Amino acid sequence: MHSSSSHLQRRSAIILTAMALLAIASLLFAGMTGSVSIPLSDLPPALNDVLHGHATTLAATLLDLRSGRALTAFVTGAALSLAGVMMQALLRNPLADPYVLGISTGASVGALAALMLMCAAWVIDASAFAGAIIISMTLYLLARRDLRGGAAAEGGASLLLLTGVILSSACVAIITLMLSIAPESRLRSMVFWMIGDLAGAPVTWVPWAVLAGAMVFALRSARALNVLALHAEAAATLGIRVGALRKGLFFCSGLLTASAVTSAGAIGFVGLIIPHACRFAFGPDHRTLIPAAALTGGTFLVLADTLARTIVAPQQLPVGVVTAMIGAPVFLYQLHRLRK
Repeated sequence: MHSSSSHLQRRSAIILTAMALLAIASLLFAGMTGSVSIPLSDLPPALNDVLHGHATTLAATLLDLRSGRALTAFVTGAALSLAGVMMQALLRNPLADPYVLGISTGASVGALAALMLMCAAWVIDASAFAGAIIISMTLYLLARRDLRGGAAAEGGASLLLLTGVILSSACVAIITLMLSIAPESRLRSMVFWMIGDLAGAPVTWVPWAVLAGAMVFALRSARALNVLALHAEAAATLGIRVGALRKGLFFCSGLLTASAVTSAGAIGFVGLIIPHACRFAFGPDHRTLIPAAALTGGTFLVLADTLARTIVAPQQLPVGVVTAMIGAPVFLYQLHRLRK
């Protein structure tokens, strides 16, 4: 038993170390790649200049400009992936995603209203976050009994999902109305925001703080999530506080989704395919799955954004287009494997 436990811990450490190194490599690759690339030989001095805060050379200036966007992409991808793991555990559905409860459409209503009124960038971000929080609170008030767990956990998950879909449909109707009456000069930025775009995304500490807090909760709840996944009906009798766990999953996934959507718009497929792929590759143990999914999601979005800004350079594509083009076939493949 002890040998088996040490083997699992060693395997988990190897997986997480490899994913962390891959994440660092993706950030360096994003900094080097662009319409003007940075040679590998110039990378160490440029990185040293950026870390010491005096970007005097061309390579250091380019690295400084690109690193902020790459870090925003990483924290957004990590947040969406972690939210996906939590949402799949909450709804007990391996193909659920962070946007399934309508939180992103609530953020879209707030952001598009601010864009249509030509508000400042910080007002757009605040409006998006407020829209997401309003939908989350509305959903909680409507479905708080379903989050208590207990014997009706499966039915509660279905009712929670249905409530989210209805709220999302209402928000989509409001979005359609705003797009139909918006001036043509604002339509392009509104559509780009809806697709998901990291160009000009703010570099702030808030998404990192939300990600860190949610990660702490998720790792502390990892054993309980394993029990809940295997013995949902008997989890309460095994000492799991099912109601508190489900509420924690709901609030953390909602906050993660709100922070990600506020930073980069409604980027699809990251929170859907990454957790499922990590579960397939690394196993269902949440002690490994949670950090692995966050690292993989961050790495994936960094690489997708690098592709989005270089594939037709100097023109930039919305990163949501790239994630959708990659995510759709991967999702269909995962769905086929799940059926088999």
